[in-house]
Amino acid sequence: MTINEIQEQIIEEFSIFDDWMDKYALLIETGHSLEPLDESHKTANNLIEGCQSRVWLQADRTADGRIVFRGESDALIVKGIVSLLIKVLSGHTAQEILEANLYFIEQIGLREHLSPVRSNGLAAMLKQMRMYALAFRVKEENRG
Repeated sequence: MTINEIQEQIIEEFSIFDDWMDKYALLIETGHSLEPLDESHKTANNLIEGCQSRVWLQADRTADGRIVFRGESDALIVKGIVSLLIKVLSGHTAQEILEANLYFIEQIGLREHLSPVRSNGLAAMLKQMRMYALAFRVKEENRG
């Protein structure tokens, strides 16, 4: 699936609900589906700066050049946000991640329903995911 196809799927899932309490419940449920991050990856290097709660993000590159993200948070809503970002970006190439327009965040109304601190955290998570993608792309270019 492309990044945009996944975003459309998420928009559709969230459009079922009108009430933001229901959308938060869906976000929390989405976070529960996130595989726990191995304790060995809960390091200072993987901790996202700018998040009020603790968020870890781990990225690995597969043999075919795709980036696989894993993450975790100690806050339920933030864990849901991490889960959505991973669902959209994991399994894609560095170039696809760097070129992605993540419009689902606005379309489901997430950004406007986050506190300023959580909104900053979301931006920090996205920035870190793009930084991983950029680092993998540069590494790839230097090898070739």
